Amino acid sequence: MKVLVPIKRVIDANIKVRVKADQTGVELNNVKMAMNPFCEIAVEEAIRLREAGKAEEVIAVAVGPAQSQETLRTALAMGADRAILVESDPAPEPLGVAKLLKAVTEKENPGLIILGKQAIDGDNNQTGQMLAALLNWSIGSFVSRLQVEESSVRVTREVDGGLENIDLVPPCVITVDLRLNEPRYASLPNIMKAKKKPLETVTPADLGVDVSPRVEVLKVIEPSARAAGVKVSSAAELVDKLRNEAKVIS
Repeated sequence: MKVLVPIKRVIDANIKVRVKADQTGVELNNVKMAMNPFCEIAVEEAIRLREAGKAEEVIAVAVGPAQSQETLRTALAMGADRAILVESDPAPEPLGVAKLLKAVTEKENPGLIILGKQAIDGDNNQTGQMLAALLNWSIGSFVSRLQVEESSVRVTREVDGGLENIDLVPPCVITVDLRLNEPRYASLPNIMKAKKKPLETVTPADLGVDVSPRVEVLKVIEPSARAAGVKVSSAAELVDKLRNEAKVIS
């Protein structure tokens, strides 16, 4: 069984995000980029499945600019077998990404698609669900535990009331949560080996997909600074401030 793992290149989670002076977007020049943390967990889980004999090949896929090759090389260094870059600059919207992944899926014919439940830049949490809908595949979202059986995939997913266990019939899409595993670090020998692993580059036109944007970003602004808190002398004063100033109780 092939496992397809879509990944995304984002600003490093430890870097403070800055808005461009003209408010047209987020500043990306001279900013450290890295693999989306949720994508790292998806790559790790796919590699563990291959190591357990549940999968034969792990294919990492990225949609974005040419620099996304670096992120794909990271996935290869972690243990993915090969990589595919769908080069598109700027990166398409979630629906466009889902359409591109559908085209790649039809070409590669995987039995399982594992991806992060969301990216830390846009925080959309849309691509996995859209991809499953386009493919007409079953989906397990927000997965914190994954077991591949002979004829099914059992997942434990987080819901409002606690945890839910469901069985999915492959092929299926899985979106993973942070609690699923702890991603490994790429060793130096594996980083060197990753340079020799195959990395294919295609374009949306090669896949016959139109990724024209459907949403126009008018302005990007930083959130307002949080006001300093105040100390109150009594419970009555606290209730008064909550009712009359914050207006969170009536």
